[in-house]
Amino acid sequence: MTVEMTDSKQLSLEQVRSISADLAATMNGVIEGKAGVVHTVITALLAQGHVLVEDVPGVGKTLIAKTLARAIDCPVRRIQFTPDVLPSDVSGVSIFNQDTRRFEFRPGAIFASIVIGDEINRASPKTQSALLEAMEEGQVTIDGETYPLPQPFMVVATQNPIEMEGTHPLAEAQRDRFIVRVAVGYPSASSELAMLDGHSGRSPVEDVRPVTDARTVMAMIAAVQGVYAAPALKQYIVDVAHATRTSSAVRLGASPRAAIHLLRAARAHAALAGRDHVLPDDVQAVAVPVLAHRLILTGESHAAHRTGADIITDLLARVTVTSGSA
Repeated sequence: MTVEMTDSKQLSLEQVRSISADLAATMNGVIEGKAGVVHTVITALLAQGHVLVEDVPGVGKTLIAKTLARAIDCPVRRIQFTPDVLPSDVSGVSIFNQDTRRFEFRPGAIFASIVIGDEINRASPKTQSALLEAMEEGQVTIDGETYPLPQPFMVVATQNPIEMEGTHPLAEAQRDRFIVRVAVGYPSASSELAMLDGHSGRSPVEDVRPVTDARTVMAMIAAVQGVYAAPALKQYIVDVAHATRTSSAVRLGASPRAAIHLLRAARAHAALAGRDHVLPDDVQAVAVPVLAHRLILTGESHAAHRTGADIITDLLARVTVTSGSA
């Protein structure tokens, strides 16, 4: 059943939690055994961020994006990135109308509430950069004219970390605009067995019905933004971000934007837990998916086979929580 807003009244956090639970149940019904990944994606949605899903072929990266899109009654577009996709295919183009003798704007695929960008690293750097303004500001500028995007606006991009021939790794400025990166991973034996029963014929995504709509999602986001974060908690987030910049294992640490994203994600995590305030536990729960993909590690760290997630986990164990943030 679709949950819709009937007036402009803001949702309570209990309503946010209830609708989010329905959304998670719908997604978990399609994506077997990946409740943690689903929770992270919903956290990103409530934090008004974008998601990068990175893993090997065939584990359900696109399935996650398509299921989320089907569960929300809102405009959805999918871009299958290839080397010949042009920036104008993404953002749009002005075309001269000979009848009216005027230029008319034709919106590109980015004009939707949820945009699925499949295999984004197969697009050219110029095409990837067409997403930058849209992801950060929720608008595109064509020929000096600015066009706002539908709200909510969320990019769910997928990429394959292997078979890198002919691909263009995302620039650091592009990766920094994704609030989280998630890896799906292989399913357990029992989940894979369930897939053989549920996915062998018709795709279960086709049976997904919306559980909420765009207007309600915007109200949920507004409610999450009201979750309280104490000054000491914000100082803890700054300390964690600063620790990534001074670590000897990291060549380039988390940006100020990363600290803002960490606070947004922590607020969403707290709301999903039914709390009206953020705890250090919320920050620690979302720190790896929010920060790990933004770090550029040193050669020594790569040689030691350490990952961004390893570095963040170590830093969280060392950064102390000041009194007043709990």
